[in-house]
Amino acid sequence: MKKEFVVIGLGRFGGSIVRELIEQDADVMAIDNDTERVDEYASIATQAIVADTTDEAVLKSLGIRNFEHVIVAIGENIQASILTTLMLKEIGVKKITVKAQNDYHAKVLNKIGADQVVHPERDMGIRIAHNMLSNNVLDYLELSDQHSIAEIQANDKLAGRTLIGLDIRAKYGINIVAIKRDGEILVSPQADMEIELKDVLIIIGSDADINRFEKKVLN
Repeated sequence: MKKEFVVIGLGRFGGSIVRELIEQDADVMAIDNDTERVDEYASIATQAIVADTTDEAVLKSLGIRNFEHVIVAIGENIQASILTTLMLKEIGVKKITVKAQNDYHAKVLNKIGADQVVHPERDMGIRIAHNMLSNNVLDYLELSDQHSIAEIQANDKLAGRTLIGLDIRAKYGINIVAIKRDGEILVSPQADMEIELKDVLIIIGSDADINRFEKKVLN
């Protein structure tokens, strides 16, 4: 069976989620209170509906509690985002992911029961900043307030060295959990594996340790 999602809010973030879910062969009900936005996704989403999701009766009439995952991607209207999330919890939606505008918004969302809170603008800013600081940082994803996972392309300082020789865990407190090489992902690489130039190292650790590793090894 196809997975079923509801995306509420069809701005850039919500719209991109709709497109990707449809691309991955999921069923998507797309909802917004703006008729023009809904019209734009009428031919893309499985269903596209104009609705006020801060109204519990409207949510119930749409049968949203029957969907396994609802994404609240409402843009600038923090009040509507919070009210919608609260209503979704009250009608019994199993999983709710919500876009947060700021840390205060995120705290409220967590308190009222959002299963996952995302900060797309902040996270993208972090990724771009790391890419600017080092050409070898390909991607950067926060796992928590203090820990992240990063993709780092091996440079001349790393090429030709073995993992045990680098002793990255002891020196920097980070772990190499996988290596991407020639289109393949080598999970849990052996300690005697020699790093090749252009290998992509997938590392995990505290933000402070990753930053220290970046400054010492990649610059």
